[in-house]
Amino acid sequence: TCWSSELCDLLQVAADEGILHASGSGVPPVTKDYCIIYNSNWLSLPKTLDNATFRTLENLTSTVLCSSAEVPSGLMKDKAVVVMRGNCTFLEKARIAQSLGAKMLLIASKSRLSAISDNKTGFEDVTLPIALIRYNDIVDMQLVLGNEVNVTLYSPPLPEFDYSMVVIFLIAVFTVALGGYWSGVAELENLKAVASPGERETRWKKEENVTFTPVTVILFVVICCVMLVLLYFFYKWLVYVIISVFCLASAMSLYNCLAALIGEIPFGQCRITCSNKTIEVRLIFLAIFCIAAAVVWAVFRNEDRWAWILQDILGVAFCLNFIKTLKMPNFKSCVILLGLLLLYDVFFVFITPFITKNGASIMVEVAAGPFGNSEKLPVVIRVPRLEHSASTLCDLPFSLLGFGDIIVPGLLVAYCRRFDVQTRSSSIYYISCTIAYAVGMVLTFIVLALMKMGQPALLYLVPCTLITSSLIAWRRKEMKKFWKGSNYQV
Repeated sequence: TCWSSELCDLLQVAADEGILHASGSGVPPVTKDYCIIYNSNWLSLPKTLDNATFRTLENLTSTVLCSSAEVPSGLMKDKAVVVMRGNCTFLEKARIAQSLGAKMLLIASKSRLSAISDNKTGFEDVTLPIALIRYNDIVDMQLVLGNEVNVTLYSPPLPEFDYSMVVIFLIAVFTVALGGYWSGVAELENLKAVASPGERETRWKKEENVTFTPVTVILFVVICCVMLVLLYFFYKWLVYVIISVFCLASAMSLYNCLAALIGEIPFGQCRITCSNKTIEVRLIFLAIFCIAAAVVWAVFRNEDRWAWILQDILGVAFCLNFIKTLKMPNFKSCVILLGLLLLYDVFFVFITPFITKNGASIMVEVAAGPFGNSEKLPVVIRVPRLEHSASTLCDLPFSLLGFGDIIVPGLLVAYCRRFDVQTRSSSIYYISCTIAYAVGMVLTFIVLALMKMGQPALLYLVPCTLITSSLIAWRRKEMKKFWKGSNYQV
């Protein structure tokens, strides 16, 4: 845990990630990469495998190497040696290994890899490369590559751009565009119901939309602020509440999305009657499927290799249903909502580091899990980084985009789509606002690549979408109607 900014900076410098490249003795040799942690203040690793020097690996995980008497004489000479962590320091192990002729020291850890930050004062004579590796990786190395393994160390630089950003971009734009279109379809059905008195009552019974007024917009933003602060202080308890709510809400959202698609299929409509109510059998199976999907995610949510796919599917369904269900009555409410949430985003990302004890923003801390909490909030679309690097290998980090960065601009896009339907304006507002959202996402990624730090996406998405919508309304001389909204419901 970091209690001061100076300590956090020290750990950030000390905990460097690298790659151990292992090669088997077969023909052709089988190779595999493993994550290592090293200290760049003690050791400078090459950036590529060009001219790399390989060493034969000697597995001595039966010892902790806190005494030279633990190892037979000559066993380590000119080899890379792997030993277990013990009560002595890394540098004490390294001095013993170096005195016995070893050329590389790997320290296997059964616990989570941590920073190698021992004080090197008094150990200036230690020049041996030292790295920390997972014990499970040593076991895997023997199973995959055999007993005769050659290894070397290197640390490739982080890529300037990762193609996972493209996947994030496509998911975000698709969700916003589809959510806005779906909202427009619902609006068209409402207009038909108003025009047909016989269908009006039936339509209103089916309608599940919630309309945001300026007062409810302000209340919503206040609730967001309070919830974020509560998560910061009581994360280890509230995270499970959020996970439970996400499972329930995403299962319902997935059901609503798929039910809308199934409703267009003309076959398989057999019904059963229960308590004077009829329901289609296919909808029962659909409900079971959606609940099962949410339960499977909840059970395997920490399985990074594939659980992110299920989380993204559930997340997209949640965002689509939210955009379609929450209705902004006019552009005035959109401006208030997007403006307040923009201030909320900027404050909790850029201002709170000056307030918190460890100098970290509350938004970033909650997103990452405060104080090293392993449970993460399921409120993001995440895609694994696709470019090969030590960071990708060690942590399988993800490119992230919060649900709010989809839903909040998506509500404006949905309003634009409904306004198009109400005024029969050939989708000009909807298309323009969707394009503006895509431009804002590109701008976010450009700033992210240039500044090398997380960005509040609403800082770029909100101005792009609001300015574009305003310009279209001004150009078409419809700003007054666009600002106040349509009164057809009255």
